[in-house]
Amino acid sequence: MGQTTLSIRMDEDIKRMFDIFCADAGMNATVAVNMFARAVLREKRIPFEITGSGDPFYSMKNQTRLREAMDQLESGGGTIHELIEVEDE
Repeated sequence: MGQTTLSIRMDEDIKRMFDIFCADAGMNATVAVNMFARAVLREKRIPFEITGSGDPFYSMKNQTRLREAMDQLESGGGTIHELIEVEDE
């Protein structure tokens, strides 16, 4: 069976912590990613649950509202409000 290379981009802090985890588990990142790929193929699914952040900002309802507001502003609608600064008492 031939070998190939998979190149991915990752936050450098996550990569560093992942490398440390892998070393603690007695493997390297290549072995871990290969284990993940084999589990995906074997189970025909991502082998763990992926859920949303729970942050209401990212809800479909809010994202729809934001898109509608942006469309309205870009079409010349909407109201411009002045920023009013309030001094601390």
